[in-house]
Amino acid sequence: MPYKEKEIERLYYSVGDVASMLGENPSLIRFWAGKFSKYIRPVRNKKGNRMFTARDVSNFKLIYNLVKERKMTLDGALKRLDDNFEGADKRYEVISLLQGIKSDLQEVASSLNKRINENKG
Repeated sequence: MPYKEKEIERLYYSVGDVASMLGENPSLIRFWAGKFSKYIRPVRNKKGNRMFTARDVSNFKLIYNLVKERKMTLDGALKRLDDNFEGADKRYEVISLLQGIKSDLQEVASSLNKRINENKG
C-alpha cells in the first residue's frame, strides 16, 4: 500500500480555505457563519478577517451535508442541529468514515487488478 502523508491540521482556516474545502463560494460561507452563529464562532484576526477553528470547519461540513446533500432548508437544518446536535454530528462522522474506507478499498482493488493484469501479460 502506498505511503500517504498525513494532512497537517491548522489552528485557523480562512473563509477562502473553508470555501475551497466545500467547493462553495466564500459568500455562502460568510452567510452560513451568520445564520448558524450558535455552532460556528469565527475569530477575527488583526486585519478583521474571519478565521475558523477545526471544530467550526467540521460544523460547516455538517451543515453542508444537511443543506446541500440532504436538501434541507436552512431553518430545517438549524432546527435539526438545535434538536439533536450530537446525534447529527455522530451520523455525519460515521458517513464520512465509511466513505473514507470505501475509497481505500477501491484503491486496494485497483492495485490488485493491476497486479493480476501484469501477471497475465
